[in-house]
Amino acid sequence: MAAIAVVVALSGCATTVSDPPAPFTPPPAGATPDYQLGGGYDPADGVGIVGRDRSDEPAEGLYSVCYVNGFQTQPGELDTWPDDLVLQSDGAPVFDPDWPDEALLDTSTDERRERIAEIVAPWIEGCAASGFDAVEFDNLDSYTRSGDALTLDDNLALATLLVDVAHDAGLAAGQKNAAEDAPELREQAGFDFAVVEECSAYEECAAFTDVYGDAVIDIEYTDELPRSFAEMCADHDAPASMVLRDRDLVTPAADGYVFETCDR
Repeated sequence: MAAIAVVVALSGCATTVSDPPAPFTPPPAGATPDYQLGGGYDPADGVGIVGRDRSDEPAEGLYSVCYVNGFQTQPGELDTWPDDLVLQSDGAPVFDPDWPDEALLDTSTDERRERIAEIVAPWIEGCAASGFDAVEFDNLDSYTRSGDALTLDDNLALATLLVDVAHDAGLAAGQKNAAEDAPELREQAGFDFAVVEECSAYEECAAFTDVYGDAVIDIEYTDELPRSFAEMCADHDAPASMVLRDRDLVTPAADGYVFETCDR
């Protein structure tokens, strides 16, 4: 996960030199996004940023963001994790109440965080090898669902490890949600941009744009619109990159597919 160290002889002395991090490019400011975690498909004309799962391929010719669930287990993957890296309560895994097939990872110690990062690092590097430009890390706020077993500092420490892996691989690193923690995640963990869900519906877009400026990608969902999407796009605090999608993020071939962008 770290840059490879090489030994160089200088004037008879051995000096350790690390390869510089690979260059990375942040998302294009104000570009139209599409969020395709439910399955990749050809983006509509005018789309400049596409988010897809790490198991998918990037969108050809467009800025592509790779989704990685870095702080909870993916559905169906609990058994692939060592038991001691999954947060336990009374001998049973602690699950996300909103996503009951996702268990929280135990970020409470340096040793556990390093082992989690060792597992996640190949996923990040795989995103880079596939041709993605950036990676977004989900569930940075898992500590809020831990019954005080985990802290923000615990998750910040793991986030810093994961951001370093991303940067070393040549990927920009995106904060996913966690509005209240944006300043710390930006300043301490080193995130470059944010991918946020429903910041307009929850009136918290400024929490991200105050920290990341135009480097905020917002996805709103049709089932939780407090007003029209056009009105949300016109808000002073609305991010420069916004899209309206169906909650299940299905492909255009499926019933319920919705894709709408701001008319700016």
